[in-house]
Amino acid sequence: MEKRNSFSGRIGFVLAASGSAVGLGNLWRFPYLAAKYGGGIFLFVYVLLALTIGFILMITEISIGRKTGLSPLAAFGELSKKWSWLGKIATFVPVLIFPYYCLIGGWVTKFTVATLTETQATAQDSYFSGYISSTAEPVIYFLIFLILTSFIILLGVNNGIEKISKILMPLLLILIVAIAVFVITRPGSGEGVKYYLLPDFSRLSFKTFLAALGQMFYSMSLAMGIMITYGSYFSKEESITKSAHQIEIFDTLVAFLAGLVIIPAVFQFSGGDKEALQSGPSLMFVTLPKVFNALPAGKIIGTMFFFLVLFAALTSSISILEAIVSGIIDSFNISRTTATVLVSIYGIIVGVICSFGFGIWSDFTIIGFSILDFLDFISNSIFLPLVGMLTCILVGFFLKPKSITDEIEITGPYVMKKYYSVMVKWIVPVFIFGILVSGILQSFGIISI
Repeated sequence: MEKRNSFSGRIGFVLAASGSAVGLGNLWRFPYLAAKYGGGIFLFVYVLLALTIGFILMITEISIGRKTGLSPLAAFGELSKKWSWLGKIATFVPVLIFPYYCLIGGWVTKFTVATLTETQATAQDSYFSGYISSTAEPVIYFLIFLILTSFIILLGVNNGIEKISKILMPLLLILIVAIAVFVITRPGSGEGVKYYLLPDFSRLSFKTFLAALGQMFYSMSLAMGIMITYGSYFSKEESITKSAHQIEIFDTLVAFLAGLVIIPAVFQFSGGDKEALQSGPSLMFVTLPKVFNALPAGKIIGTMFFFLVLFAALTSSISILEAIVSGIIDSFNISRTTATVLVSIYGIIVGVICSFGFGIWSDFTIIGFSILDFLDFISNSIFLPLVGMLTCILVGFFLKPKSITDEIEITGPYVMKKYYSVMVKWIVPVFIFGILVSGILQSFGIISI
């Protein structure tokens, strides 16, 4: 069996885990949800939930990983043989996500190139739909993105994940700050900044709360087995709580800055029309190219923005693949190279099928979903909240919260032990159950979130 790798220190761990958390959820999903659900009030609720529920889930998962020194596939069985099945479900989540996440990463790669070389063309309404429905080009960009992800995983934890995170994460932060400063200093962006930063409590609703809760859950890489995997590489000499706070701050800061780029830019482009913010998931690939085409120096700003999204997508895809590869290594005692190649072949097959689901196989649906949307539905709306909820139940009622707080206290006293116990046993699982039920009902059109 290969010797288990480890991060060189807390900085390496924090940047790698932040790279996992900072992905398309922050730079794509967060801004369009903030735009849709009232700007400032959505931001306020999101930050509140991230500091409470998100933090509890993160320290729980990191502690499980460090306590067992194993990937989720084996970690849950190490904690309780009766709960080993939860490790299989937790590992199944990144298995589902990896192929289609790399396909979307390929879309971002394409737009990074196209924004530089054909800026005006990307501003056309039909450009994105025409691209994803074609047969060869999306597959080519998908393969480029997947192969790059796999190559970094082949290099290992220190030479691959940690080194690339130490380069990409500071660069990502510098880029997004620079773009945000440029956008908010443009004439006409002031109203967008006010809409985004000033909470309007009259717009606070149950839907806003659920949307913010779901976004917090997904954007922080929780219940995907990733934080457990990265926790298994984390030194016993480093503080879990300090590291979790730093990851959370970095993740939330990038999401906040992404909103500060996109919402004022769309406001400026539309002349203050809030309806322009309601385009939902297409905001990045359809609306934003129009904004960049209309902005002064739009080609440069647009290219920098999509480079930024590409970096974020890459660091997240690395963590998703690592969660799978680590589980295979732990369970079957095979080399990192063999495990990575096997998962990459699987990812290519399923990713190509997902891509064809928008083109030559677009007539094929699964309970009304396209192939990609179906995988997204069962992973994000069912398995993610299910794993998060069951992890809290396992820790709260079977292992007892002390099993986690003892791991946290290896580096010093944890003064919030009672708070942690109440949160992990009662508050967090109830809220996650709300995500699970609402996500299912929304996907079948019973409610609209």
